[in-house]
Amino acid sequence: MRLGAWIAVSVFTAVSVVCLTWDRGASQDAAQPSSQAADALAAYDRIASVLQSPRCLNCHPRSDRPTQGDNRHIHPMNVQRGIDGNGMPAMRCSACHQGHNNDMAGIPGAPHWHLAPASMGWVGLSKAELCRTLLDRDKNGGRSVADLVAHITGDALVRWAWEPGAHRSPPPMTTDDLKTALDAWARAGAPCPG
Repeated sequence: MRLGAWIAVSVFTAVSVVCLTWDRGASQDAAQPSSQAADALAAYDRIASVLQSPRCLNCHPRSDRPTQGDNRHIHPMNVQRGIDGNGMPAMRCSACHQGHNNDMAGIPGAPHWHLAPASMGWVGLSKAELCRTLLDRDKNGGRSVADLVAHITGDALVRWAWEPGAHRSPPPMTTDDLKTALDAWARAGAPCPG
């Protein structure tokens, strides 16, 4: 009987050690993101550096007032979003902002100049909040991740940011580098930071 008890205790101990070791390994794996997830989050961090730059934030306000310049000062003349993002009835964006920059007058311009929808206001959002907003189809115009990549890399107004005219700085990375980061983020399932 003693031998049987000893064998039972030994088997129980061995099984317990195996289970505890397996459980600890599983929780360590869960706590450490895969290298693909880490790479995707690093790519998103680069994307956020662009989306949180003045070129993007000036036209993505959470209020109804756009900002201007690298210092993001409030647009003068009480310019406001309006119902459709194109300004108020008596002061439409297109009254001053044409389809191209007017460097002599200091007025930027690009095709279909307007503010982003209020639901896509990014000013003051953390990187995680910005990420969730980007992916929220109720806020982003129903866009999938692939649609977002196409919009950010192909829309003429968005691309204007890299040719903003005199006295304005472009975003902190090239369009090619942004496309690379967007593709890496999208391939990994567009994860958001915690």
